[in-house]
Amino acid sequence: MAAFSSRFLIVKSILDYWGAARYDQGMHGAVTADDVFFALGDASRRAIVDRLSRGPASVSSLAEPLDVTLAAVVQHVQVLERCGVVHSEKVGRVRTCQLASEGLATAERWIAQRRAQWEARFDRLGALLEAESKSESDKGKKT
Repeated sequence: MAAFSSRFLIVKSILDYWGAARYDQGMHGAVTADDVFFALGDASRRAIVDRLSRGPASVSSLAEPLDVTLAAVVQHVQVLERCGVVHSEKVGRVRTCQLASEGLATAERWIAQRRAQWEARFDRLGALLEAESKSESDKGKKT
């Protein structure tokens, strides 16, 4: 049992380090869609973003509806800050968070590019089906 526990802790620390290193790279460079979608992949972080969409809030008020500790909420906020989705400011003992546009704009651009690609594909498919339908109706009129 002790061997399993120590292996688990080693794997967990490696994964924690990898995640922190990944986001540290994001802080110094451009925010990528991968960073934003990774951050939004967690239900608690999505709940935080949803709450902040209604206006700024303190970390403690963000923690109230979530079934996690205040420390966990702070870590979630840090992940969201690193990818540009949230901005926080500490005044005295209160840390207030609000949505930031950079991370959400990155996700929006990525989605818009995919939407444009699919719309172009559907337009081509529609034109092809219309041409086929017209061709078949022309064949029916000739016979």
